[in-house]
Amino acid sequence: MNLALLGLENVVTISLFVLAIIVTTYAQFKIKSSYGMYKKVKTKYTGLAVAREILDKNGLSNVRVVQTKGELTDHYDPSRKVVRLSEHIYNANSIAAVSVAAHEVGHAIQDKDGYIFMRIRAMLVPVVRLVTYLGYFSIFVAFIAGLTGYLLIGIYILLATFVFQLVTLPVEFDASKRARAELEKHNFITEDEKVKVENMLGAAALTYVAGMIATLLNILRLLIMLRGRD
Repeated sequence: MNLALLGLENVVTISLFVLAIIVTTYAQFKIKSSYGMYKKVKTKYTGLAVAREILDKNGLSNVRVVQTKGELTDHYDPSRKVVRLSEHIYNANSIAAVSVAAHEVGHAIQDKDGYIFMRIRAMLVPVVRLVTYLGYFSIFVAFIAGLTGYLLIGIYILLATFVFQLVTLPVEFDASKRARAELEKHNFITEDEKVKVENMLGAAALTYVAGMIATLLNILRLLIMLRGRD
């Protein structure tokens, strides 16, 4: 490979790396700014009240709602049948609180309904964890196989991550769709608040889209580097 092509390859790989950072940074900024804005917009109900009532009305009284530490650490644990809400979601009565709480309950409803993409994601979790765990040993492989071996391992890890993210997208979008429907159905939000809930849920969904795009860009970057080695 001549110097001109090598220089072009370096420019492309660096550009892809920077673009991936920009995409993820923007998504993180969007969710944090939306959360910061809508946690100040008050509603009649707390995150706990919304989560508990939606669960009960969907025959999920067996699912507990508990408070967890951190900020934006909210999630549904299907193995323990628990909706975990962070402090500022659990106790707060805001657009952010009811949106996030309803979204996590959406996952509990998916679990009850046997939502296919949620099942597939659950099956992929141990596989992705194994691939990622093995990736920690890639540095040792690099000593043996050189940069090519390191790049190949990196590509495999990113591919596993990309597949997991691809399956996660419909799970998250569907949970948000269920959240909006439940909030409207049970009159937790007014007509004026619907747009705000939509914006909050949309910002949250953007983080998953951005994560998948960033992973794809990094796969492309490593493939270009690997081709350069060949």
